[in-house]
Amino acid sequence: MLTNFLFVGFPYVALVLAIVVSILRFTWRPFSYSSLSSQFLETESLFWGSSLWHWGILWVLSGHLFAFFLPEAILAWNARPLRLYLLEITGLSMALLALVGVVALIVRRFTDRRVKVVTSPLDVVLLAVLLYQVASGIDVAIRYRWGSAWFSTNAAPYLWSLLKLAPRPELIAPLPWMVKLHFLSGFLVILLLPFTRLVHFLVVPIFYYWRRPQVVIWNRKGLR
Repeated sequence: MLTNFLFVGFPYVALVLAIVVSILRFTWRPFSYSSLSSQFLETESLFWGSSLWHWGILWVLSGHLFAFFLPEAILAWNARPLRLYLLEITGLSMALLALVGVVALIVRRFTDRRVKVVTSPLDVVLLAVLLYQVASGIDVAIRYRWGSAWFSTNAAPYLWSLLKLAPRPELIAPLPWMVKLHFLSGFLVILLLPFTRLVHFLVVPIFYYWRRPQVVIWNRKGLR
């Protein structure tokens, strides 16, 4: 019963809420689809934390997505020990990079007075969950090695079963509880997504890279 609730019910609740609330938020409050960045308050202390976090988590998520969509390719790659070591070390290194980045962002948010003023309770919750997600992922990678292999054989089929509306929680049941908690915190991040500034990644303005340059003119009242 508990396994079904945690690994069937909760994931579906998180996914449905994330989709519905994200659409409603974009419809009713489109201008809130931003990171609400405090970058204007200070730049130097933001640079290292943000850069390390984004680069680290980008590679980690890319690895997870690759194993999700192409698990057979991952297993074929891991057939050679040297390639397996290379993949595991690279993933762990990127996770450590993301950990340093998120810790730097947390320290900045609580030590800079101006940034602290614009920090909401949900920002704190989100940062705490992200910190746990990354830290637990590192713990799993160290204590339960060869994650790329068992992710491809257990986690990927389980996630696909959720998408196909034919959940198979038995694929997750034999895994250690630390691994299960890592999964649950991932679904919690999805649940929090539409309620926090994390929603901005859904509308990353990649078109900036190819659009023509624009001239921006500030127009304030009383300055005409």
